[in-house]
Amino acid sequence: MRMSDLQAKDIVNTRDGKNIGKIVDLIVSETGEIEYLVVEPVKFLKKYSSFGAENKISFSQIVKFGSDVILVEL
Repeated sequence: MRMSDLQAKDIVNTRDGKNIGKIVDLIVSETGEIEYLVVEPVKFLKKYSSFGAENKISFSQIVKFGSDVILVEL
């Protein structure tokens, strides 16, 4: 899977079904493993979110890669 494929997918929280945003970057370890997905929140959440402009989601929080979404448990 390419980074551009990941960026096209929505990130959805399995606990409440909310769309968290889109992947804008990855944080990769020195061994080449993905540690975090850097997610930019959807536009209406930016105004009201207590988070900064970006959120980090640990790779261990990913539940499933779907065809058009990535399910995470936050």
